[in-house]
Amino acid sequence: MQLYMRVVETGSFSKAALDLATTQPTATKHVAALERKLGVRLLNRNTRGVNPTEVGALYYDKCKTILHELEEADNLAALLQSRVGGTLRISTSVAFGRRVMTPLVLRFMAEQPGMQVDLSFDDRYVNLVEQGIDIALRMGRLADSTLGARYLGNNPWLVAASPDYLARCAPLRVPADLGAHACLIYSSVQGDDRWQFTSPAGEALSIPVAGPLRSNNLSAVLAACRAGMGVAVLPWYVAHKSVADGALLPVLADHSVPSQELHAVYPSPRRVPGKVSTFIEFLKGQLEGDWWKRGP
Repeated sequence: MQLYMRVVETGSFSKAALDLATTQPTATKHVAALERKLGVRLLNRNTRGVNPTEVGALYYDKCKTILHELEEADNLAALLQSRVGGTLRISTSVAFGRRVMTPLVLRFMAEQPGMQVDLSFDDRYVNLVEQGIDIALRMGRLADSTLGARYLGNNPWLVAASPDYLARCAPLRVPADLGAHACLIYSSVQGDDRWQFTSPAGEALSIPVAGPLRSNNLSAVLAACRAGMGVAVLPWYVAHKSVADGALLPVLADHSVPSQELHAVYPSPRRVPGKVSTFIEFLKGQLEGDWWKRGP
């Protein structure tokens, strides 16, 4: 599986063989034997290199998952015997970091008194290796890379507006009604001024929106929404307190808006340090279920 994955990732038998300290003929032989065993062609071979077939791409994804789980199982035995300490360098986005990660990190430090944490906030994707980051929290689907990653949970979003705004504006019953409303645009996600919905019947809808405020800061969008300036799409972890205290009301609740996957990302899936594995296990316990409803 490791050999096949490296062939897919490098697009070359020779490069994969070099990475795994074997020869190109051996690499070719093993992949051919794997194809015979499975009874399918996994790779298309041509003069420019190799690339996976449709079945080969699916098999690659499954191999990647299996090998990560095996590595985590191997790490667990060593983790239970290892001392967790030193400095853990964490990177996260500004809003998620301030509202979610800060209280969680403080709780983790209380449970691990020997641990020091360097917590940095940045809405841009940082280079983990160049900046010496041990673990980053990232939203959305991950691009394929050599980084290690662990799925932590789901980050759901909602459409909301203040009671005052809804009382003085046109009815908002279906997404198409947004054309008559002031929409507050979070530019880091809704950068194309179109909001995506799925109807109760499963129909995908793409609705053009416009309004008085556009910002790449979720706190600014939330403040404007609470002030009655318009309708906003917000993560539940940002909006839940405002919904709980009545400052915001969910709208269009029968139409779902896209959620985001939440991942812990670290420099390499191999030889994951004990401090990183420990923190990931802690996060998984904290980000289960409707985690956004729980207070700090």
